[in-house]
Amino acid sequence: MKITWLGHSAFRIETNAAKILIDPFLTHNPSFAGQDIKQVASGITHILLTHGHGDHVGDTISLARETGAVVLANADLAAWLGSKGVERIEMGNTGGTVSLGSFTATFTNALHSSAQITEDGVSHALGNPNGLMLHFDDEASLLHMGDTDIFSDMALLNELHQPDIGIVPIGDRFTMGGAVAALACRRYFNFKTAIPCHYGTFPIIDQTPDKFVSGMEGSKTQVKAPKQGETLSI
Repeated sequence: MKITWLGHSAFRIETNAAKILIDPFLTHNPSFAGQDIKQVASGITHILLTHGHGDHVGDTISLARETGAVVLANADLAAWLGSKGVERIEMGNTGGTVSLGSFTATFTNALHSSAQITEDGVSHALGNPNGLMLHFDDEASLLHMGDTDIFSDMALLNELHQPDIGIVPIGDRFTMGGAVAALACRRYFNFKTAIPCHYGTFPIIDQTPDKFVSGMEGSKTQVKAPKQGETLSI
């Protein structure tokens, strides 16, 4: 599996059978600057969304139109995307699992919000925020937590899904900060690899993963904090 951090919470995940973008906030993402959207979107088969905020939906509509990728989102967000011309949509909701060919995606809980104020100035209620638990046929399992705080039922998520890889928001203010995120990983999960995200994008959130890295010292989990645009092979 190849995992590329595109900045903020956006990732490209490549397996033998799928090329996936998660939360493709690219065009207006300061930490994506210098990267090539066409290259990032090349060959994508799926776009997966954790929730409806603009810094997560990002370029979904244009990329879906250009590539024909299947878009997975919660039911309310999926319906809204459909009204914007996105044709290939798979919808679900918290606790539900959707089969996407070579992998499944389960909508997990997240403590956050999801409405979006669009360019027309209208606030759209776009369902509940989620994490996304991905199980692949021949690859490690992966949990993208979405935007969230710590919650004790993370232990139940680990019991149910036993994710190998965790993509963890650490930037504080809008999600848990690095120290709390480290506590969540150490207390509730048994990740083999943890990848921090949702930091360094805007001045009002933490700029480095230092608090998370420090909090994970001594754990059995390997922390990998790639540079924006860097690809990890796991």
